[in-house]
Parts: sequence; C-alpha cells; structure tokens
Amino acid sequence: MVTVLLADDHPFMRAGVEAVLRGTDYELVATASDGEEALAAVARQDPQICIFDVRMPQLSGVEALQALREKGDMRPVVLLTAALEDHALLAAVRAGVNGIVLKDGAEDVLIATLDRVAAGDKTIPEPLLQRALDLSLAGDKADPLTPLAPRERQIAAQVGRGLRNREIADALAMSEGTVKVYLHTIYQKLGIKNRTELALIAHAIESSPASDKA
Repeated sequence: MVTVLLADDHPFMRAGVEAVLRGTDYELVATASDGEEALAAVARQDPQICIFDVRMPQLSGVEALQALREKGDMRPVVLLTAALEDHALLAAVRAGVNGIVLKDGAEDVLIATLDRVAAGDKTIPEPLLQRALDLSLAGDKADPLTPLAPRERQIAAQVGRGLRNREIADALAMSEGTVKVYLHTIYQKLGIKNRTELALIAHAIESSPASDKA
C-alpha cells in the first residue's frame, strides 16, 4: 500500500477523496484542515504522497509545498484545486509540484494521477503547463533554464532546435550515452518529464524577443 496524506479545509472534499481512495492501493494515513497542520502531519506520519488543497488557512497548498522543498523534502505532492491563479501556478511549478488535479472531475482522474506520481512521473494538465511556461517567459528576467549548467544549456538548446541524441552527441563531441545522462539531469532540475517539454521551453527562449537582443 502507498501511504497518503490529505490536506483540505472542506470536510466534504476530504470525505470525497477518502471514498475515492477506498479499496485502492492507496491508504489514507492522515488528514489535515490547513497547511500548518499538514506539515506537522507529514513530519509525524511520513506519508509517501501528499495531496494538498491549494486554498487552505494558515498556509496554502502551494506554500506547504514550498515549505517541504525548502527543507529538501522531495516526496511527491499533488495539488487539488478548483481554479489556480497565475502566481500560484507558477510558484507550484517552480517548486516542483508532481501533479495537479482539478476538483471538477477529480474522482475520475485522481487515482490515475497518483499512479503516475507514485511511478516517478509528473502529471500536470497540458493547458496549465503551457500557461506556466508562458507566464515564466513573459517576465523580463524570466529564464526557465536558469538551474542548468552551461553544458546542460547547450544540450537543451540543441533539443529546442529539433536535434536527436546522436546529432547532439556529434555536434558537442560527446557520446550518445552521455547526452542521455545529461538529459535525465536536465529533466530533474527543471521538474519536467520528457523531451517534448524541454524542446518547448528551449525553443520558446531562443525565439523570444529577449533572446534576439542578447
């Protein structure tokens, strides 16, 4: 069984999620009604996955996520939300949220989301992911590739131009295996899961007006 902590200030939502999890591979080991209570429960129960409502008293779900990451706690976190404001979405993605589930229809996708998160994947609805990228690129000083080392940025740029691993290896005088290792590290640093997301980010940066001025 995979242990789960749920934090939501609405008893009705907590009961609903508990009902969805019942009879599955996920065991609800703790519930909380606000962000601070959630963090205390995480420390006490050590769940394998956390489900945080975005809007909660004391600390929001995003703030609770950020608090975990600041302590080096990288356990999977799934955010539940009816709607996500731009600043909260961007903050969640930058903090490395593992999944986002919209409350409208959550009963149909929650288990699938938990399955993917438990397997080490990220699952964010495509429109939200695209919006987060657009918001990040809109800032004058925004650079989603900031976490990357120079060599990693070179590889990301080649991916953005549509090159495959063999072509990147030839262009940068390294083995194809080394390129794969670099890509794995890049995905982890950026909190993304595949080549398509990296290509989208890198291509957007290269084609942005700010890049033309550099």
